Amino acid sequence: MVSGKNLDPASSPSAFYGAEVRRLREEKGLSQSGLGELVFCSGAYIGQIEVAVRKPQADLSKRLDAALETGGYFARLYPMVARTRHAAHFARTAELEARAETISEYAPTLVPGLLQTPEYARAVIRTGQPFAPVAEVDDKVAARLERARILAAPTAPLLWMILHEAVLRTPVADGPVMANQLHHLLALAEAGKLLVQVMPFSAGAHAMAAGSIILMTFAEDPPVAYVEGPYSGQLLDDPAIVVRCQRSYDLARAVALSPEASLALIESAAEEYAHE
Repeated sequence: MVSGKNLDPASSPSAFYGAEVRRLREEKGLSQSGLGELVFCSGAYIGQIEVAVRKPQADLSKRLDAALETGGYFARLYPMVARTRHAAHFARTAELEARAETISEYAPTLVPGLLQTPEYARAVIRTGQPFAPVAEVDDKVAARLERARILAAPTAPLLWMILHEAVLRTPVADGPVMANQLHHLLALAEAGKLLVQVMPFSAGAHAMAAGSIILMTFAEDPPVAYVEGPYSGQLLDDPAIVVRCQRSYDLARAVALSPEASLALIESAAEEYAHE
C-alpha cells in the first residue's frame, strides 16, 4: 500500500521502525522472504512492517535483533511503537489521516472523531467508559483533538462527510454541548474545510446502512477504507474491496440531502438544542 521508498521515517514511530528494519535487512543482503524465514514469519509480513502497515510484536522484535545482530535495538524501539494514544485497531488509520488527500466518511450515529468538539468528545468517551479515571478520559480527548490539527494545515485533506440524521437527533450531551457541536460543523463547512450531507430518516435503507466507513485517498499510494465496530476495526487495502466500498459510498451520497439542505437541517437542529 505504501512504497518503502517514499515512506517518511519521521512520520510515525511505526514508520521509523519499519525503515530501520528495511535498512538493516538490506545491509545484510537479505530479501524480505529471507528475513522472514530467520524470524519465523512470512516475507509479506516483513514487507508490511517495513511500510508501517502492520505493527511488530515484542517477541518478533527480539527475533529481529537476533537475526540482524542489532544488540537489542528493535527490542528498545518496540515500546515507542506500541505506545499510542489511539486504540490499537485505529492507530494506523490515524497515521494515514495525516497523509490523506481526501477523506470521505459515513457516520450513522455520532459526529466523526475528526470533527468533534472537546465537550462532545468527552461525553462520547465518558458514556462508553463510565468507570475510566479522569486522567485517562482527558488523554483520550486530547488525542482526538490532536487528530483535528490536520484541518488547519496547508495540506489539509478534502473532507466529505455523510451524517445520518440520527447523528443530529441523538442527544449525546446536554443542549448547549450539542448546539456547540453542530455549530462547529457549520463553521467548518462555511470555512470551506468540510462538505457535509445529511442522510435523512426518510431515505430509509441505503447502500451504507450496514455501518460506518472511512475512505482515504493519497497523492502516490492506493486508496484505503476503514470499517469499525465496537472495540474493533479493520483497515482495508485490497483494491477490489476498496472499489466496492467507494461505490456504496457514492450510492449513499446520491440519496442524501444536498449540501445546502443539509446545512439548513444542521442549523435547525442546533437552534433546537440551544433553546432547550
